[in-house]
Amino acid sequence: MSPTARPLIAGSDSPLPPFPIPLAGIVQKGYGRGGKELGCPTANLPDESIKFMNSLAKTGVYYGYAQVILPTNQGSVPRNENTKVWPMVMSLGWNPFYKNERLTAEVHIMHEFQEDFYGCEMRALVLGYIRPELDYTTREALIEDIEFDKKVALNSLERPNYQKFATDHHFVIENGLLLKGHETK
Repeated sequence: MSPTARPLIAGSDSPLPPFPIPLAGIVQKGYGRGGKELGCPTANLPDESIKFMNSLAKTGVYYGYAQVILPTNQGSVPRNENTKVWPMVMSLGWNPFYKNERLTAEVHIMHEFQEDFYGCEMRALVLGYIRPELDYTTREALIEDIEFDKKVALNSLERPNYQKFATDHHFVIENGLLLKGHETK
């Protein structure tokens, strides 16, 4: 199905169960294809952090919010970006175009970071489902769908009942202090 034949908004006017689904983990190196080959850099969550979501959801593309907790000693990172919450789109699946042998959760945060954040904590709230995982015959078709998925995610998050999740207690507050009950391990 052509991306233009898909709706520009996914999901209902409010997240319905099983959403929201909280995820958290240390960002690890993936295959390095997102940014280099697809123009869509992703942050990969460790396997243990996606077990809960995998039991609730099917493979495919999701949307929500994400936050990377950058070290305060990273001099080039503006202070207000250290704990900012950004819109995200996430692929949960086997990536059939690349014939992956294990399930992965790859989060694309819709913000241009100045440097890598491997080893940093990332928190995400998955709020909705965009589409099933597909196989592609060309890289260009995959890129076209990824770009459309980003638009769908942003449009879907514009609704008031989704916007409020950008300040959910799952995330670290702006001044760098952790909210009660969400201390890092």
